[in-house]
Amino acid sequence: MANAPILEMREITKRFPGVLALSDVSMTVTRGEIHAICGENGAGKSTLMKVLSGVYPYGTYEGEIIFEGDEVRFSNTKQSENAGIAIIHQELALIPELSITENLFLGNEPGRFGVIDWDYAQSRAAELLDLVGLKEDPDTQIKTLGVGKQQLIEIAKALHKDVKLLILDEPTAALNESESQHLLDLIAGFKKSGMTSIMISHKLNEIEQIADSITIIRDGRTVETLNVATDGVNEDRIIRGMVGRSLENRFPDRTPRIGEKFFEVRDWTVQHPLDPDRLVCKNENFFVRRGEVVGFAGLMGAGRTELAMSVFGRSYGTYLGGTIHKDGREIKVANVHDAISNGIGYVSEDRKVLGLNLLDSIKRATVSAGLGKISSGGVVDALQEYAVAEDYRKRLRIKANSVEDGVGKLSGGNQQKVVLAKWMFTDPDVLILDEPTRGIDVGAKYEIYTIINELAAQGKGVVLISSELPELLGMSDRIYTIFEGQITNVLSAEEANPESLMVSMTSTRKTGPAA
Repeated sequence: MANAPILEMREITKRFPGVLALSDVSMTVTRGEIHAICGENGAGKSTLMKVLSGVYPYGTYEGEIIFEGDEVRFSNTKQSENAGIAIIHQELALIPELSITENLFLGNEPGRFGVIDWDYAQSRAAELLDLVGLKEDPDTQIKTLGVGKQQLIEIAKALHKDVKLLILDEPTAALNESESQHLLDLIAGFKKSGMTSIMISHKLNEIEQIADSITIIRDGRTVETLNVATDGVNEDRIIRGMVGRSLENRFPDRTPRIGEKFFEVRDWTVQHPLDPDRLVCKNENFFVRRGEVVGFAGLMGAGRTELAMSVFGRSYGTYLGGTIHKDGREIKVANVHDAISNGIGYVSEDRKVLGLNLLDSIKRATVSAGLGKISSGGVVDALQEYAVAEDYRKRLRIKANSVEDGVGKLSGGNQQKVVLAKWMFTDPDVLILDEPTRGIDVGAKYEIYTIINELAAQGKGVVLISSELPELLGMSDRIYTIFEGQITNVLSAEEANPESLMVSMTSTRKTGPAA
């Protein structure tokens, strides 16, 4: 029946020790619609979806869930999947050592009498990859793929199931604009075929573009549900519901005070770690001035992260050649210790795998890259450790009861602030930020932008890698573009716009660095 609800969640309350995560949250999703859920980090969006999908089983929450007219009480995700509900979590759940095909059918392998039909699995995997726009060989190991491609594989995995309700938690967080648009087109196509989707996203322009209705959650409570067609919904309206006030500017004001060139990478060449015939960095050259925010733009797979990681102590691939110069002299950066010693910091794209040990406390994570600063004779000064962590907790407004809390329990935005604190504590001269605002809300983004501006004002050089062109355009003094492992252009803030960046991001023409 048209316009009938496929899902009702009634007065859902979820408690954790010492925390009320959800309080009487209610929402209704109409059959065949795209329903967005918006809210700041820690508002309870992902928790609500984990309740729905059985990650948090019946009995661990209060309230009721009505799906297709009947109350459901899922004990696990298998039961919700059997009912036709599939969830794609923000945290990827793929096994790195297995192939794409093995991951797609893990736990649901096709075959008879205990024998897997690999021919069918391979052909079906190819179909699913084609559906999400991936041209990878199904035999490719997951560990060789970037975060963005892994996200698409998670979506392909969900599409293999008989899905009636597809839940996507930050599905485009790791994708740039063109890949994101491809995914949004896919979701719109699912809608035409009758599938219902729930989408959690911090990219408000995407929500405005694709959603039929929007439920806003703030501090674990339902604020309102908006009808996009009739309620005059735009990004400012969504933000007002999320944060309880208007946000006048997306990017904080800044008057650049740019000094001399002090950090330079010359003829940087790096080989792919598994494919000796593929270069991920091809004689790349770039420089950074003091007090400057330097952006790096490129499509997914262009080689931005590979460049950043290889410069940060050769943390990716096989080094073939090139030099790094700082303050007019060549420096040795053969490993991460060398990088830190020479004043280079790196906030990684994947905070949960490379940026943090999720078993650490906030206190331990904050000081982990600079233990020598609070140690004597190899022994950490516990009082200093606490004082440093508490100082950064207050300065960066990390939402936690105590620095003794585990980082694994923090929202994505607060985890990102802990990673920033870790590298700020090392007092780097050059800080490389790889997708620093991926998967965090507009309010937390503004706070991180403010931190970036403060670092630049201190005379530090900031390298900003981002898949969001508005972010690069709003924050950068100059922007380098990368295509297939080589730098193709560099544009000043005045020259750069979405069109000029996209031309250079899709061209093999190499112009070399500008002065």
